[in-house]
Amino acid sequence: MFVHWLRNHKAAAGILAVMRLYLGYEWVTGAYHKITGGFDATGFLQGAIANTGGEHPAVQGWWGVFLEKVALPNAGLFSYLVMWGELLVGIALILGVFTTFAALMGMIMNFAFLFSGTVSTNGQMILIAIFVLVAGFNAGRLGLDHWVIPTFKHMAAKPFQRRKIQAA
Repeated sequence: MFVHWLRNHKAAAGILAVMRLYLGYEWVTGAYHKITGGFDATGFLQGAIANTGGEHPAVQGWWGVFLEKVALPNAGLFSYLVMWGELLVGIALILGVFTTFAALMGMIMNFAFLFSGTVSTNGQMILIAIFVLVAGFNAGRLGLDHWVIPTFKHMAAKPFQRRKIQAA
C-alpha cells in the first residue's frame, strides 16, 4: 500500500522531489569541495587500509585487500571517479534526470565509503536513496524524467514494433 502510494501519487512525487534535491545538493557540494580543493584519495585509502587490523577493525579484511591491491595503486583514477561521479550524481538528482540510476550510483558510492570505515551522512543518504529507488519513475516526475523517460521508452520500442507488410 505504501509502495503503491510512493510510486503513483503526485503528493509522493512532491516529497520525493524534496528528498532528491537534498541528495543532489549534498553530492554537488561534496564534489565541489573535492574538485576545487585538489582532492587526492591516497590518504583516505591508506587510512581505510590501516583500519583493517586490530581487535575490532572498522574495515573488513576483504575490502582492505581490494583497497590495497586495486584502489591504492590507482588512487589517481579513483580520485577522479569520486570527484566527477559525485558531481554527475548530484546534477542528475537535482535535475531529476535518470533519477533512479543516479540514486543507485550514489548508493554504491555511499556503501564504498561505509565499507572504508567512514560514517558521516552516508547512512542517511542511503536511506533517502532507498525511497527514491523504490519510487521509481515517480521520483523524477517533477523533474526532467517526466519528458526524458517516455522519450527513451518510445525510442527503445521503435525497433520492436511490427511493421505491416503490404501484399503485392
